[in-house]
Amino acid sequence: MTTTGPTLFTDGILDASVSHGVARITLAQTQADGKPAPSGQLIVPLMQLPALVNGLATLLKQVETRMREQQAQQQQSVAEPGPAPATGAFRFG
Repeated sequence: MTTTGPTLFTDGILDASVSHGVARITLAQTQADGKPAPSGQLIVPLMQLPALVNGLATLLKQVETRMREQQAQQQQSVAEPGPAPATGAFRFG
């Protein structure tokens, strides 16, 4: 995957608004004191917002499926000793 812009880490949304056909979503990072601080802003044309949300929902479903598969493999490997299954990161096409 080629990165063409800045990379932002977010663990929440601080604010969201819609104005003049554009959704502005202020992303947040939880700081050491537990309070959220702005980490960037996602600006999406309102017409593209459903496609973005659907894409994220699809990603979430894929992650949940993959996690269930890994849990099943781990439970099976506990019952049948052998090489440890690969865990951690995975990619979606």
